[in-house]
Amino acid sequence: GCSSLTSVTIGEGVTSIGSSAFRDCSGLTEITIPDSVMSIGLSTFYGCSSLTSVTIGEGVTSIGSSAFRDCSGLTEITIPDSVMSIGLSTFYGCSSLTSVTIGEGVTSIGLYAFRYCSGLTEITIPAGVTSIGSSAFEGCSKLTSVTFENTEGWWYASSSGATSGTEIASSDLADPSTAATYLKSTYEDYYWYRS
Repeated sequence: GCSSLTSVTIGEGVTSIGSSAFRDCSGLTEITIPDSVMSIGLSTFYGCSSLTSVTIGEGVTSIGSSAFRDCSGLTEITIPDSVMSIGLSTFYGCSSLTSVTIGEGVTSIGLYAFRYCSGLTEITIPAGVTSIGSSAFEGCSKLTSVTFENTEGWWYASSSGATSGTEIASSDLADPSTAATYLKSTYEDYYWYRS
């Protein structure tokens, strides 16, 4: 809640940033997370509405739920290959986000991860992703192109942790426009898995 804080320098010796560490620091405009940091906690930058630039270090392996929620000024984000999962509501409400690069190490995209990212127009789902949470792209009204690097073996189910469900045609996911429609509306309320 340090609303007047505009600049933060995180030292190279820091290995983790705790939950809600910079929550509601509404004056913070940019942050660089050094390579020494391995984890970004729950709600770390939640409500940092002036944050426009975030650099995530190559050492980060986990990003906590709601870490960048309601960072409404954030325009782009690159998630390094070291990150394995994008948690629950991580970028929920990042309405100015237009560019997202998901690293090749990511295997799961959590529930509500990009919900109401209304500025997002396109995104690529890396080949390593095997699960996408329910409503992950709900409210992404401008999302018209989703490129799946691996279109094979996808299916959806109404519950998390399901072991079987309804198949999604590879040919449908191969079309970026159709894939976008499926994710943001047709099957948005379902959990997606890839076998």
